[in-house]
Amino acid sequence: MLRSKVRSGRGFVPWISTPGETFGSEGLALNSRYATDARADDETETLFLSSARFRALVREQPQLALPALNQLMVERSALLDRLRELTTLSVEQRLVSTLVRMAANNTFTRPDGRIELCTSRYRLLCEMVGATRESVSLVLGRLTGQGLVERQGSTLIVARASQLAEQLENPLSDSEATLASFAESGVAAGGSATLS
Repeated sequence: MLRSKVRSGRGFVPWISTPGETFGSEGLALNSRYATDARADDETETLFLSSARFRALVREQPQLALPALNQLMVERSALLDRLRELTTLSVEQRLVSTLVRMAANNTFTRPDGRIELCTSRYRLLCEMVGATRESVSLVLGRLTGQGLVERQGSTLIVARASQLAEQLENPLSDSEATLASFAESGVAAGGSATLS
């Protein structure tokens, strides 16, 4: 998992790197400066490629370097898409988009394909969405009302990716979302969708 520090201890998780993916490509540039910290949740083997070795790979084994460059560009494109989401989508749209991405990673899903959000995953979700716990709780409260999220004790069970994708195609308008927020704020303030 990659985490960028935002302010006062808060962080944003722009990317969860899975087996076969890369991270830290900014370190290949001249005068490089890393923008994120990386942390592995499980025992992981990483392969380190310095900028000098990367240049040697491009020069001496282009048949290996070209697929690596392609992968770097695909991952960069995904990061740019995340930046677009942060700057153009509402919290609800970002949350649903993030849940769809999480559903594609078997780490977060149950055998039936639904996402299981325990306390630590809930915190991670907030960091991936780039929103406060309160904002995420309000949206999850609305999704619970629509039958897309179900509470089982302190765990939230989220619908399959296909159902979430429909929500992404038909989000509430800003005025509907605002009215829903005010209508449900009493419910959300009571902690109905907040994990403790």
